[in-house]
Amino acid sequence: MKATDRTSGKELAPNLAVADTFFSRLKGLLGKKELPHGEGLWIKHCKSIHTFGMRFPIDVVFLDKENKVVGLAKTLGPNRIPHLYSSASSVIELPAGTIDEAHTVTGDYIEVV
Repeated sequence: MKATDRTSGKELAPNLAVADTFFSRLKGLLGKKELPHGEGLWIKHCKSIHTFGMRFPIDVVFLDKENKVVGLAKTLGPNRIPHLYSSASSVIELPAGTIDEAHTVTGDYIEVV
């Protein structure tokens, strides 16, 4: 799968994995040494995440049911918990710096195909 910011026209992740089961959502990016540029993880049925046990910073995009961006966390370091977005229904985790590169802001729409 891939994720594109429909508003800015920029690609967020040409290689997007999906975490939609209990165990895949529980594991997330834990155990990875890095998240290479162009990769990402879409966690469905999720309002917030944590980075406890991770080894690298990430960017996080919080999406509502229509894939509208309702929140952002840029360069979230290890052992952190970002803000909880009650209107979020999924989260995309990306390499740090991706949000700025794509010019993604709250209110943009993300297309996942």
